[in-house]
Amino acid sequence: MSSRQATTEYDYIVVGAGSAGCVLAARLSEDPTVRVALVESGGRDRKTEIRIPAAFPKLFKSAYDWDFSTAKQPGLGGRELYWPRGHMLGGCSSINAMMWVRGHRDDYDAWGEAAGAEWSHDEFVRYFRRAERWTGSAVANPAGASVYGTEGPLSISPPRDPNRTTAAFLDACRAAGLQELAELNVPDPSGFALTPVNQRGGRRWSTADGYLRPAGRRRNLDVITDARVRRLAFEGTRVTGVVADAGKVLSARREVILSAGAIGSPHLLMLSGIGDPEHLRETGIEVRAASPDVGRHLQDHLSTAVTMRCPLPVTLTGADTLANVGRFLLSGRGPLTSNVGEAVAFVRSTPELAAPDIELIYAPVPFVKHGLTPPDKHGVTIGVILLQPGSEGRITLTDTNVSTAPRIDPAYLSDATDLRRLIAGVRQAEALFADRAFAPYTAGPMAPYPGAVDDEQLGQAIRESSETLYHPVGTCRMGTDDASVTDPRLRVRGVEGLRVVDASVMPRITRGHTQAPTVAIAEKAAELIREDARA
Repeated sequence: MSSRQATTEYDYIVVGAGSAGCVLAARLSEDPTVRVALVESGGRDRKTEIRIPAAFPKLFKSAYDWDFSTAKQPGLGGRELYWPRGHMLGGCSSINAMMWVRGHRDDYDAWGEAAGAEWSHDEFVRYFRRAERWTGSAVANPAGASVYGTEGPLSISPPRDPNRTTAAFLDACRAAGLQELAELNVPDPSGFALTPVNQRGGRRWSTADGYLRPAGRRRNLDVITDARVRRLAFEGTRVTGVVADAGKVLSARREVILSAGAIGSPHLLMLSGIGDPEHLRETGIEVRAASPDVGRHLQDHLSTAVTMRCPLPVTLTGADTLANVGRFLLSGRGPLTSNVGEAVAFVRSTPELAAPDIELIYAPVPFVKHGLTPPDKHGVTIGVILLQPGSEGRITLTDTNVSTAPRIDPAYLSDATDLRRLIAGVRQAEALFADRAFAPYTAGPMAPYPGAVDDEQLGQAIRESSETLYHPVGTCRMGTDDASVTDPRLRVRGVEGLRVVDASVMPRITRGHTQAPTVAIAEKAAELIREDARA
């Protein structure tokens, strides 16, 4: 992959080489008549642990992680939560748990209501298929069509070597009467299945692997790493480029595209004078475009762990033995191919809901506190995730220095219904662990899960131990309304020559994981950008 910087003038400048930025750089540079720069503040994705699926927690709080922290959360006992975000080529696709989970069709139909019919499920699903290269057995959806694309850059596969306890989770789901899905990414994934993963041959397959490396050989694409964009450059109301470290200016003849994520993109907009005028003036920044919703509507998936001791030495605890490392390196097999979240069930907190609002993720290991401290005992976990939070937070500036992290306030559990639904989800996880399929693998609760307690005590435990599932969205939401930050073509309102393309444009968080829709957004955005250039 080239890191040359032969010029400082380009047609397109993409800021951020994460899940969206790698897609855009690759797709836009397919046109040999344009010059594209991809500017990434982090470095290259060369660390061995990036390739080993089960090793992703070893990347947390390293040089490959932004290592953000939230503001103190009143709803979570005043705790500051750790938010890892990828800081390298591939971004979060190089640091995440590789779960390719699109979500529910209702998610995208809601996007269609907010931003136009072209964002609704039946129109948008083709961008998932454009990205995908499914390597498992052929799977058809209920309408008879193939669920997955097979020609895309991103390798998607079933888990290569699921842990033996994962079968117990699937058996417990069957016994509970949940629908068994042949594939998790059908339009309505109510039910349970093994987790599709971004892997190739048992190794992580990020957007840097699938999109950027093949494109990096092109002479019209410059990939610039270790370069922090400090603000946007303007001529009047038109964005003409970016100002990077040491005042270096890169010029864009056509467009600048922010793909810095749900934290980085609103941060750069505000530092450049695009945002809530009152907040910008308080921070000492000249207002270039009034856009009060920049940084608002922050949503995230909150997760609480139901963890049980396992009396048998069969989990992922201690899986990084020399023998397992050798097996992984030689054949791409064994427990190190695990993405940790090996199976999923989508359920409803109350039966009358039209679509699932709780996700249950099964991990054959005691996965607590992000796995930062490797467990010394065997255990198994069902993560209970609130998929459709009523709570919304905000990103705001701390000061005018780009190197100072913005203030991140997700406002977790500020909506009272969120806690009630999480409690209901924990009760369903408890029922699965009580099934006879888990009898050989469970031997009582494991901290921080308190075990059999009443709702009040359980609610307190949830407040004291819940963590992010790493899915912030919504801070530059798209829409047809004038208050939206970006229009349905992802152009930033109030200025010219600027788009945002990443998870921040989602009008509403999905009932799934955000990697797949972020890639699909970028695939669609590349098409929109080319259409606008032709026009």
